[in-house]
Amino acid sequence: MRWRRFLHAVRTSLWPVPLLCVLAGALVALGTLRLDRRSGYTLVPESLTGTPNDAQTILSVFATSMATLTSLVLTMTLVAVQLAMGQFSPRIVAALLTDRANQLAIGLFGATFVVAILTLREVHGSDTGIVPGLSMLLAYLLMFASIVTLVLFVHHAGQGLRAAGLIDLVGDRTRGLITSIGPPDFTPLADPSVVLAREPGNVFLVDRRRLVAAARRADCMLELVPVIGDFLSDGAPLFRIHPAPGRTAGNGRPDATGLRPEEITRLVLVADERVHVEDIPYGFRKLVDIAERSIAQPFNDPTTTVQAVHRLHDLLRLIAVRPLPPTEHRDEDGVVRLVERTLTWDGYVRLAFDEIRLAGASTPPVTRLLSAALHDLKNLAAPDRQAPLDRQLRLLSAGVHRAYENDDDISAALTPDVQGIGSGPDVTTPLRPDNHMADADGPSGAPALGTRRHGVRPRP
Repeated sequence: MRWRRFLHAVRTSLWPVPLLCVLAGALVALGTLRLDRRSGYTLVPESLTGTPNDAQTILSVFATSMATLTSLVLTMTLVAVQLAMGQFSPRIVAALLTDRANQLAIGLFGATFVVAILTLREVHGSDTGIVPGLSMLLAYLLMFASIVTLVLFVHHAGQGLRAAGLIDLVGDRTRGLITSIGPPDFTPLADPSVVLAREPGNVFLVDRRRLVAAARRADCMLELVPVIGDFLSDGAPLFRIHPAPGRTAGNGRPDATGLRPEEITRLVLVADERVHVEDIPYGFRKLVDIAERSIAQPFNDPTTTVQAVHRLHDLLRLIAVRPLPPTEHRDEDGVVRLVERTLTWDGYVRLAFDEIRLAGASTPPVTRLLSAALHDLKNLAAPDRQAPLDRQLRLLSAGVHRAYENDDDISAALTPDVQGIGSGPDVTTPLRPDNHMADADGPSGAPALGTRRHGVRPRP
């Protein structure tokens, strides 16, 4: 039992792997130095290693850099642990400290430092001209490896601090424990009309052209079950195979013998989190998260929310006058070979406004901006796209009425204002076109602002 407790302490500690790397580096350096001595320091020519003075300078720089770099990496690791504890969960610390990639990076930097120090001791001045060439080459190789590892470490640390990175770190380890129990003792009945996913992850890219070609060759129609951005569990339905019109087997299932599951599963790519490759709603999701988080306590930053809603409004204006992504994909003969679900106009409007409307009902800059954005979209959208906007305006009015009791507050909160508070009709000077037209020519005869310019006459 003590031995198992010791092994557990080693596996969950930060120091064992770096320490082993440092010891391995010291042993390798001592071995190369011994080979250099036995060969009379002639294994590697001086043209590759440099003169003794050059070698001393280079090794000194190597040792100093590695000491600084090791301290920096340890500091970054501790900062990452503190950020993860405060942002996600204190129980995530053990997973970060036992990350083998971080431990190997620290160990490589420490090993490079030790090799540089041991090799530097063997270099003698210009009087004897002794340079351990093989050990110098080892130091050069480790230094190059350390530079590459530093770049990879920064990338790994950045990826690991993402919410998806930490979730996957814990999820993958737990998944490994479950699969180590043994194979499943119950397998659901296989349905040949369903193609299952081979790995978990978020769908981010679909090669529709090749899927249409594969369905055409098999004379069937494919239904993509998940929507772009959906998370797929391992073994979840990925495709449903539907027979071509008039072609079914005796049991009613599609007779698509020429369609191999591995042929089409590789045409759908998944990642550990949603990405912007084909996932338009994911951009909306990020902006909504920023906006909602900004008006939540303790941040209380409605200005940031206003900026995020501005971009949501801009994106909806682009979508309002464009056709939505197709749900059917046809082959050269016009036969539907692939169908998929996509977000509707109502879905985009709800994604953009529902959560912000509920969270910001008691924040006047947010409600005023939402009112302005919705009225602007109503002026732009086609008649068949008006209903979702009307629904948002009704719900916005109901939320404001619940948040305020005074009629003046309700009226002010529902006044359209692009700046939140700053450009609405109740806080800006009124424009009186008739008065401006009457005063078009002042006493000096100079035309007033908005009158005749470049041959353009003002409206009567």
